[in-house]
Amino acid sequence: MLVFVCAECGAPLTAPLSEVALPAHARQKYGNGIQLPVLMESGTFAVDPEPWGPPLRRREEIGPDEPAARDIYPLVHALADGVPGAIVIAPGDARGTRLIPEKSCGACCGLDGADGPNMVCEACGLPVASRIDDCSLWQAVWLAPNAVRSLLINAADAAPLSWEELMTEGKCTPPFEALATWGGRLGTSHYWSWSPRWEAAAGQALAHLLAASRGGPVTVPGGLTEEVFQRTLDALLPAGSLRRRAALAGPGMSAPDAGADIILVPSHPQTGQVWAPAGRAAAAYPVPLPFGMWLSLAFPQPYLAVPTPGAIPDGVLRDDPLPPRPRHLFRADWGTFQRTLVRLPAVRSPWLREILENLTPHIRTRLF
Repeated sequence: MLVFVCAECGAPLTAPLSEVALPAHARQKYGNGIQLPVLMESGTFAVDPEPWGPPLRRREEIGPDEPAARDIYPLVHALADGVPGAIVIAPGDARGTRLIPEKSCGACCGLDGADGPNMVCEACGLPVASRIDDCSLWQAVWLAPNAVRSLLINAADAAPLSWEELMTEGKCTPPFEALATWGGRLGTSHYWSWSPRWEAAAGQALAHLLAASRGGPVTVPGGLTEEVFQRTLDALLPAGSLRRRAALAGPGMSAPDAGADIILVPSHPQTGQVWAPAGRAAAAYPVPLPFGMWLSLAFPQPYLAVPTPGAIPDGVLRDDPLPPRPRHLFRADWGTFQRTLVRLPAVRSPWLREILENLTPHIRTRLF
């Protein structure tokens, strides 16, 4: 385990932490006036390898070769010039810091970090982190990598779970959840929605599905997987009878048949490693999904339509009614989709570049 300390005076700034993979929704901005929960689980941290935070330079200020140097397609609206390697933790894991009240520029309902680090080391006053808790943003503390350093406090940290252990101990991420909003006439209100985590993960996976499509139609498995991906794939890709087929694959599942061109596979929540199949399935294009989302798609939990009297039948975990459904069709997060797509080599293909350049009409028609 690690503790992060001030690079200037060495004062501890965090509780002991273990590293995990950066969540797919780490940079997500969701809706308008939404109260999103804490991004990271207590006791964990993740590192974003890309530059983040101010100064932010717009497209007209960016040279023609700079995005390519970062392995990004040039069609980006802005580039962050912050120091790469920001460390994100849960706000409750911060220690020995205080807020800078005047560093709240651009905030709506809280702090958004747009004005640079808004937390300083309590011992020496060095700006060390950005507290994020504004509406529509995931609550987090982002440590500035050039203002902190890590100290190893326990060399015998637990090894990452194996895929077999994850199948036993891992948890599904529900596709629906209740979201809270600000600004209602009666104060805070709630509504039932598709999970923002799912929408961000689907945006990431959709970019890979398009890259794997080679410009032709793609079919995904039925059920919830179809509900999440198929409508958008059909809208963005041309129609045709020769379809590339995607299949779910991963630990605890039988090997996908030889006809699967694309496989939807889990990524390890601790290491970020993408599950890799053996045999002929290894030739298929792997599309990563966060483990909790993949587990929900690959092994859906059984439900009964109505409560039943007596004992719960074998194989049924609960006999409650199904949770209420959102009122709108699933929409992948367009920001995560765009951030992922501009970093894939396939985006240099003319047909995929055209999709990227014409996202606005799809956003207006609520495809995203």
